[in-house]
Amino acid sequence: MSSKNKFYVVTPIYYANADPHIGSTYTTLAADVLARFHRMVGDKTFFLTGTDEHGAKIAEYAKRAGKSPQEFTDELVAKFELVWDNLAITNDGFIRTTDKRHIKASQKALQHLYDKGFIYKGEYKGLYCVGCEQYKTEKDLVDGKCPDHGTEPEEMKEDCYMFKLSAFQDELLKKIEGDEFKIRPKTRKNEVLSFYKNNGLADIACSRKNIKWGIELPWDREHTAYVWMEAFLNYLTGIGWTGDPKKVPEMWPADVQLMAKDILRVHASIWPAMLLALEIPLPKKYFVHGYFLVDGQKMSKSIGNVIAPGDLVQKYGVDGTRYLLMSAATFGRDGDISWEKFNEKFNADLANGIGNLVARSITLADKMRLAGLSIPVCVERPDTEEKLKKWGGRILNKDINKNWKDYKNHMKNIEIDKALEVVMNEQKYLDGYITEHQPWVMIKEGNKDTGIIMYNILERLRHVALMLFPFMPEVSEKIITRLGLDFHEEISKNLEDNIKFGLLKSDTKAQPGDSLFPRLDTI
Repeated sequence: MSSKNKFYVVTPIYYANADPHIGSTYTTLAADVLARFHRMVGDKTFFLTGTDEHGAKIAEYAKRAGKSPQEFTDELVAKFELVWDNLAITNDGFIRTTDKRHIKASQKALQHLYDKGFIYKGEYKGLYCVGCEQYKTEKDLVDGKCPDHGTEPEEMKEDCYMFKLSAFQDELLKKIEGDEFKIRPKTRKNEVLSFYKNNGLADIACSRKNIKWGIELPWDREHTAYVWMEAFLNYLTGIGWTGDPKKVPEMWPADVQLMAKDILRVHASIWPAMLLALEIPLPKKYFVHGYFLVDGQKMSKSIGNVIAPGDLVQKYGVDGTRYLLMSAATFGRDGDISWEKFNEKFNADLANGIGNLVARSITLADKMRLAGLSIPVCVERPDTEEKLKKWGGRILNKDINKNWKDYKNHMKNIEIDKALEVVMNEQKYLDGYITEHQPWVMIKEGNKDTGIIMYNILERLRHVALMLFPFMPEVSEKIITRLGLDFHEEISKNLEDNIKFGLLKSDTKAQPGDSLFPRLDTI
């Protein structure tokens, strides 16, 4: 299958030591938006997410909770799945590193690396951060502490197996520099290149001795696989890979791997090196997003500024939450959020924006029907001067093709917030059109051109609903239904055919409904 016909998007697998937070929610929502879009354009799509459940840290958390590691992770995984369901996440697969199929395939792959000489017996001495499940160098530390966890790493010396990461330095550097292995935004690519050139890749420990909560190495049962090594393999095992390097699933390579910037370095070194050693193609692109700050500060339970995904859904609804998070920042950069900012944006963009546009458009169409006025037949799209004159020169297909082109390009380039801007600009344009032509006055006057104006409004609203689908699927369905159309029929149509102007039938019966986004009282 050619790349233009398939789309495989993956999130990192989330560490199952705490409830889902806004960061993991942001990544997963972005993946869902991209997956929904690619399904809409007809690509064979697979969206994978899941949980990382092995390692010393998980075992320690479980012990503190008085539970076995399996019981502990089972409970947390259920919470992840519930949050994703509540946010209308449409992942095609959910991989757990405790799944038997993942364990079996990982052992087979690691055995292959060992047999080829890429894994060898050694001894590792270094600074180990339990929070990161990683060895650190002095350069990685800030004031002697891990910058991510604020703790001093432990000095460790242990017998282990080593992975020949250094053997792939030159090849990976060349692939990253030449964009054969894409890392975006380019600022993140430059960070990785700087790391390669200033630090270089050194062989790494790929096993731990006496850590029982993990995947046993098939050739030495006293050792379990270093958590990153086996966890990375989920991107393959999650689409059915059995561990045989010669039998890679057709959906591989991943078209996009999404991640936050804190895990980029290991993803840009250990994981692609493993793939090169296995002679499996690299992912096509990494896209790295930033962090959310709350009023300029990092989220912290001690500060009391943590914003949980469940609280967002409770206040703003599913689609409101999806919109607010996807529009909160330029995708790829840090964003500054707060409840106050969310409230303002909800009222401005959703209650007064999309919600008001839909309400006034459908209400006007209903009033026109009650007044005995009809929308003229638009079987023939006004693509000639003669047909245009027949419509009084007021057909509103202005810029619709350009808007769709921009929208699709932004989505394909993972400029998610910019694609959403196209939709919101269309909403503002339509609001202006309604204000300019005042169809409510035309209805009272019995103006024969009322139908032309209303057709323009409703047809453009159909395009807005289609553009909104990846972002706000429930709202998209409500708009399409209120236009008198069958939602599932509309969404299942070939998008290229369905985004032509003039497809809304003249006998469509608009159906008023409740407010899509009731305005919030922010006082």
